[in-house]
Amino acid sequence: MDNRFSVGESSVRMDWRDYQTRLNRIAFDRRRTRRMHRYAAVLTLLIVIWFWMFKGCSSLSSVFVHFRDMENVQVIEPLVSHGNEKLHDKKEVREFLNGNSFVNLTQKGFDSHSEGRSYRVLTTLDMSLQHFMIKNLSTANARHIGIVAIDPSTGRILSMVGFDRTNPLNNSCLDSVFPAASIFKIITAAAVVDKCGLNQESPLFFTGGKHTLYKSQLTDKYTKYTQKITLRDSFAQSVNAVFGKIGYQLLGKMVIEQYAAAFGFNHPINFEAPINSSFLSVDDDPYQLAEIASGYNRTTMISPLHGALIGAAILNQGVMVEPTMIDYISDQAGQILYQSRVEPMKQVISAKSSGIVVGMMEATVNSGTGRKAFKDYQKDSVLAQLDIGGKTGSMDNQVHEAHYDWFVGFAVDRVSGKKVVVSVVVAHEKYIGTRSGYYARILMKQYFSNYFSVAEHKSKHKG
Repeated sequence: MDNRFSVGESSVRMDWRDYQTRLNRIAFDRRRTRRMHRYAAVLTLLIVIWFWMFKGCSSLSSVFVHFRDMENVQVIEPLVSHGNEKLHDKKEVREFLNGNSFVNLTQKGFDSHSEGRSYRVLTTLDMSLQHFMIKNLSTANARHIGIVAIDPSTGRILSMVGFDRTNPLNNSCLDSVFPAASIFKIITAAAVVDKCGLNQESPLFFTGGKHTLYKSQLTDKYTKYTQKITLRDSFAQSVNAVFGKIGYQLLGKMVIEQYAAAFGFNHPINFEAPINSSFLSVDDDPYQLAEIASGYNRTTMISPLHGALIGAAILNQGVMVEPTMIDYISDQAGQILYQSRVEPMKQVISAKSSGIVVGMMEATVNSGTGRKAFKDYQKDSVLAQLDIGGKTGSMDNQVHEAHYDWFVGFAVDRVSGKKVVVSVVVAHEKYIGTRSGYYARILMKQYFSNYFSVAEHKSKHKG
């Protein structure tokens, strides 16, 4: 792609600033065009007034008819978000929908009202999947739940289901208030593969426990307790010491920041509902670099929707796409005011690198920290037909009254190539309730059960 984002190389074709500059230039050109149209309209009106003053009122009506006909053939898209005029982008859609956060929608379409007019809003949701996930929410022991399913190729949201015990009207899927925990290892792995050339079999070493992170574990001092492990297995088993050393010794502050930014941290997500940016802050302290790279901290914050976008970029050969939940908006006469389209953001890593990370995510489900949630999935009539991968994450909050439990992963039909990416976070309270991995598993099974049923029906009907 022309806008390849090659982090840390001298041959960068388009970095984030260039990308933003291009968007700003396009927006400026659009504003300038609209101003020119407005000036032309004012000039035409002045000519009409002059004509009326000097030629009399009898000719005025014919002039207005001519002026109206001119408007009918002009290709102008008004920059307003009401009436019968078009909506150009997601920002205008957000304003039009007045901050609607899409909390647990139960209908594919809904009506919106503005200035006495009614409009029809059609979403991208797979309603069978949406109803299934709402029905299967278990909220007894949860403070928050956020579940997002997305088509990685198009960015279309297939399901968005959430729960917030403190504010039922809040959509937890859009809240960037959850510690990323080991989900950030996806970005660290992508960076070390893409930047440093490591692969799944690259040997690495660590001393001490797999899920601890002490300063002593960041040294290269080898003892009889030092263990050798591949990058694939350290990812699958979520070995903090290995990823801490990767962050400190191989990547460093600048590369971590660059890849995090490429994957969307500290930058707004362009979406039809309000969503805050995910947050990352890195300094030069070696131990803090290790914490960030391994996800062993409470300061890196992310939303479930952003988690889905990260998983989608990995599965989509390194290409990140903008999410969308609105298919189209029409007025009472059926005129389309807004139509969504696929909006690629950038190539965040190479296709080769993304393939390597996909393999590590599959190892997580088959032999790593995700194996319990997907135990014996090869024996399931639906799941056995899929390639499944993911990354788990867990972290207590500061006062240990809530335990954040993550799963970001994917499922791919081996025959058709049909894909779905899912991102789930659950904030458990005093007792551990339904885990994120379980939600991911039942979502994948439900989605592909429907898909296989439809495909079989079409095959029989065609035959």
